[in-house]
Amino acid sequence: MDEIINSQTSALGINEFLNSAKKYTETTFPDLDISKLFSESISGNMGNIFEFTNIGNIFLNEISIAVKLMISVVIVIIIHSIFKAIIENLGNSSSSKVVYFVQYLIIVTIITNSFISILDITKQSIRNIVEFMNMLIPLMITLMLTTGTLVTSSITQPILIFMVNFIGNFIMNFIIPLLLVAITISIISNISDKIQIDRLSKFLKSSIVWILGIILTIFSCTLSLEGTLSSSVDGLTGKTAKAAVSSFIPVVGKILGDTVDSVIGCGNILKNSVGIIGVFIIMGIVLIPIIRIIILWVAFKMTSAVCEVVADGKIVKLIDQIADSYKILLAILISVSVMFVVGITIVLKITNSALMYR
Repeated sequence: MDEIINSQTSALGINEFLNSAKKYTETTFPDLDISKLFSESISGNMGNIFEFTNIGNIFLNEISIAVKLMISVVIVIIIHSIFKAIIENLGNSSSSKVVYFVQYLIIVTIITNSFISILDITKQSIRNIVEFMNMLIPLMITLMLTTGTLVTSSITQPILIFMVNFIGNFIMNFIIPLLLVAITISIISNISDKIQIDRLSKFLKSSIVWILGIILTIFSCTLSLEGTLSSSVDGLTGKTAKAAVSSFIPVVGKILGDTVDSVIGCGNILKNSVGIIGVFIIMGIVLIPIIRIIILWVAFKMTSAVCEVVADGKIVKLIDQIADSYKILLAILISVSVMFVVGITIVLKITNSALMYR
């Protein structure tokens, strides 16, 4: 069995896949050996594979950045409050409005620069996930073919490749721009009491959440339905082929049938191990961006709570709405990663189900 696994690993390009996959985990898990993880997943003896020191350092660094951002916003608000009190005592209302707009522009600049940088990181993470999935899917389909699941492979590959690329492009070209429009509306709405379009911003944000939920449901249901229908056909086809080989080939038919079972079993082990590697790689891609988004989300929530005492109501409302935008961004990233992890899991399940029919 070890010889079969080693020969299939070399022949099917799994080693090249593992070497290419390392670049996706270098930042999150710099000490993680993908090849060792693959070997351990084959043997079923996966020990302590992660070194969390790097993640801890990243976590502390992100907290430091978030605290500096909070302090910057609070300082601007305090300075504005002081100037506002002085100007109002002097009875100059027009100057007070000018100071407010200056304060508003400075705060908007600070928070939008932070949000745009996180937005770029999120988009890059989605690109990396799509790129990795485009590399993973052909390999998993090839390994599915080695297990004899011809119908499942022929149906699953086009569906997976189409949906992965469609979802990635749809999120980057529609969902994220829609979130930017919602943020822009929030900024405009809080400039003055005369402009009130908050409901439109809330509608756009809630629409994003609903769209993500619908996409996730369609993706999972489509893949599960197609896989369930095809896995039973593959199971019956494989069982018939094995019976034919064992019965109609004289003398060595039974031996050939058992050999086919061994090859299929080894291919299934490799497929499952590659699927496990795929799940860990996706985790490595999204873990740091998720940590950053969560920290900034909490930081902006705390900032709005702290500044509520001294800041203008519209400023507090703006900061709170930006915090909600971080939550939407977090939902986008988690939805994409969970969606593709579920996709990998479904592919493994339907292939294993096809083998069970035999």
